[in-house]
Amino acid sequence: MFALKKLGVHTVIGSGAVGSLREQIAPGDIVVVDQFIDKTFKRQNTFFNNFGAVHCEMAEPVCERVRKILVEKARDIDIKTHPKGTYVCMEGPQFSTRAESLMHRSWGGDLIGMTAMPEAKLAREAQMCYSLVALPSDYDCWRPDKAGENKQALLEEIISNLQTATENCLKLIKAVLRSDYELACEDCHCRKSLDMAIWTNESQVNAIDKEELKVLFE
Repeated sequence: MFALKKLGVHTVIGSGAVGSLREQIAPGDIVVVDQFIDKTFKRQNTFFNNFGAVHCEMAEPVCERVRKILVEKARDIDIKTHPKGTYVCMEGPQFSTRAESLMHRSWGGDLIGMTAMPEAKLAREAQMCYSLVALPSDYDCWRPDKAGENKQALLEEIISNLQTATENCLKLIKAVLRSDYELACEDCHCRKSLDMAIWTNESQVNAIDKEELKVLFE
C-alpha cells in the first residue's frame, strides 16, 4: 500500500479468495465486500506506530463510491454478483475449526479469508479509495463434506471454482476500467481520511517520522 501511494495511486480495487459462510453465496460467484471483521493479530496494521496517535474512521471500511461502480458494472455483464458481504479476516495460515466457522456465521460473517486485513486499514491511512471483490472457492467447514467424497476431487473442485470466480472478477474489473465512471475522485471522503485522524500535536511529532510518512498526506 505504501508503494502504491508513492507511485501516485488514488484508487485500489483488491481481490482475494475466500470461503463462503452462506448457502446463497455459491462458489464461483463474486462478492463486492462492504464490511470486515478483523481477527488478525500478528500483522503490522498501521503506518503510524512511531508517529503519534492517529485514529482513522473505519465505520465504512471500503469506498462506497467505488463499491457502487463495481456493483453497477456487474449488472451490465451478467455475472452472479452479491452487492454486499461481511468479510471475516483470520490470521491463518491454517483454516478454521468447524466451531470457529459456525461462530463466524453467528457473528454475521458472510465470507472468511486471510488477506483483506490490514490491506483495507492501510489503504484508509494512505488516503486511497479502496474496494474489494471477494472470490468464493468453497463453503468453508461449517457445511460438512458429503460422506465418502474424494478429497482430491474436492480440491480440484475448489481450484476450478476459484478459477471461475477469478475469470468473472477480471471481466468485471475490465468492464469498470472501460467505463466512463470516475475512479479517482479528489472529493471522495477517502481522500481526506487523515484530516481529523491525527490527535498528537504536530509539534510533538518527530521530524524524521514526519518526513518518512509525508507521502501519506499527499
